[in-house]
Amino acid sequence: MEGLLDAFIAFIRAERGLSGKTVDAYAADLTAYFEDLRSRGVEDVIRARQEDVTAHLSSLSKGGLGKRSQARHLAAIRGFHRFLVAERLADKDPTEDVDTPRSARKLPSFLTLEEVEQLLAAPDERTSAGLRDKAMVEVLYATGLRVSELCGLGVNDVQLSAGYLVAKGKGSKERIVPLGRQAVEKVREYLATSRPAMLGRRESRALFVTPRGGGFTRQGFWKLLKRYALKAGILKPLSPHKLRHSFATHLVERGADLRAVQQMLGHADLATTQIYTHVNSARLRSVYDEFHPRSDVFVSKPKKKRAGT
Repeated sequence: MEGLLDAFIAFIRAERGLSGKTVDAYAADLTAYFEDLRSRGVEDVIRARQEDVTAHLSSLSKGGLGKRSQARHLAAIRGFHRFLVAERLADKDPTEDVDTPRSARKLPSFLTLEEVEQLLAAPDERTSAGLRDKAMVEVLYATGLRVSELCGLGVNDVQLSAGYLVAKGKGSKERIVPLGRQAVEKVREYLATSRPAMLGRRESRALFVTPRGGGFTRQGFWKLLKRYALKAGILKPLSPHKLRHSFATHLVERGADLRAVQQMLGHADLATTQIYTHVNSARLRSVYDEFHPRSDVFVSKPKKKRAGT
């Protein structure tokens, strides 16, 4: 089994571009799977059956492992068996009809349009730092980038004349994301004035720089965002990821194609993006409950009196 594991690890490391942490997690999950198979008398993983896979998942559940971790285990096992079939080392994939364990997902929290406008108005564009910050927040909301992707942007990653940027996501995968007009204008202003003033004679490949000439860290931008949220009077907890949720939610609410949103967010699985349809459904339900006369929770609102009556 260990020889097959080594071959699979070499494959995913070279062909799939997975991160080192993900590869290590897959190796650990498969090692536990092999040990469980041996305890059931299965010495050859090629002879594993669907019942063996489901029994392993059941043992993980009884051991207190959460649904998300179980799903990761199954992803490793499924990838391994598919690899064996593709390499013609096995005839059948025993995970083919095994359902992925799914936990109830918490609906993402997001800002309203009014709150986004308040946040965008908070930076003082009369200063170099303020204009830079305005450009960063505009880009984040316009693209739904992860904060690590935003901080990792280089000058050459942004094509302002064409209105898009190239984001480097998980596993070093690149994707093209459109940039809105206002984001383009602010980045242009920042590149023409603030960035040269901050760098002086220094050079940097980073798009967004600090007064010391270095690039932004995730922690640094997080603190910056919290400061502007406080200035804007936004009392709910705010993080860069909440702007990413806001970006996706506002697109889906306005009828954006879910697969297009998936591509812009860089989600590998459409199921991850579908959470935003549930957010939209929840909001529709709240509107229905408040205003439909046949809703159980409908409360009739008093009519406004006309002037002079």
